[in-house]
Amino acid sequence: MAVPTPDALLATAAAPPLPSLVSTRRLRSQRIGRALRLWVPAGILLLLLAICFVLPLAVTMPSSTSGDIIYNNEAPFSPGHLLGTNVQGVDIFSQLVYGGQVAFEVAFSVTAIGMVIGVTLGVAAGYFGGWVDGVLSRLLDILIAFPALVLALVIAEGLGPSEVHVIWALSVFAVPAFGRISRGATTTVRGLPYVTAARLSGTRSWRIIGRHILPNIMPGIVTFSLLGVGVVIILEGALDFLGYGIPLPEASWGSMIAQGQQILTAQPEYVLIPSIVLLITVVALNTLGDALRERWGVQ
Repeated sequence: MAVPTPDALLATAAAPPLPSLVSTRRLRSQRIGRALRLWVPAGILLLLLAICFVLPLAVTMPSSTSGDIIYNNEAPFSPGHLLGTNVQGVDIFSQLVYGGQVAFEVAFSVTAIGMVIGVTLGVAAGYFGGWVDGVLSRLLDILIAFPALVLALVIAEGLGPSEVHVIWALSVFAVPAFGRISRGATTTVRGLPYVTAARLSGTRSWRIIGRHILPNIMPGIVTFSLLGVGVVIILEGALDFLGYGIPLPEASWGSMIAQGQQILTAQPEYVLIPSIVLLITVVALNTLGDALRERWGVQ
């Protein structure tokens, strides 16, 4: 039997181990899992947006605000009524579609307003510090101290029920949330060496904020905004449910649930259908936000 030489032993020891079949399959399954967590909720949201905004342009749909009492309480899959009709004879699918338009319009508008104003205040507080940070942080603390739904109820009651008033009422809740997130992220980035070097070199503050601060904090802001859209959809539905949001007979998911609870025992589908759609929308938004945070490495 031949004895291996020292050179052969060293070559064998230095050779990297081949990856096992099990580890390769595990890595492949992890990649597939991460892709599914990203693209499945994104696909669901795109489908919901297409149904709410594109389908009414392509197909003539029944009215979502009025119906014929003769055709009330139609069962799902009835002729001309995919999900049936309610007690007033209004098509439930049309109410879902136009209620989804209201929900997404309010949620995206509130998130955009909160992001623009909140990020501006938060970045200014985190970058400049000192008395600027003190004043802006106290302002954000005062706004965020109020319970969101209670504050939105007070504002909506004072302004009156309408989609625009709901947007402004919920924006008061969104601004401090984005402000606190962006302030903390800006404070962290401001202490990085290249930002300090840019400040010492005399670069103007607006250039530092635009070239170094915002590009670094925006991934966290975007992922937070997706979670915020889901929260706003829930709050908008709560306002509609309580009668302080979108005025009747305009359709909304919250008002559909409120109207359906009156006949919950006899016909629970009137509550279950909008509730399930609302649940799917919020879960898809939260899952997509978590997947983007994991992909971008946001803490």
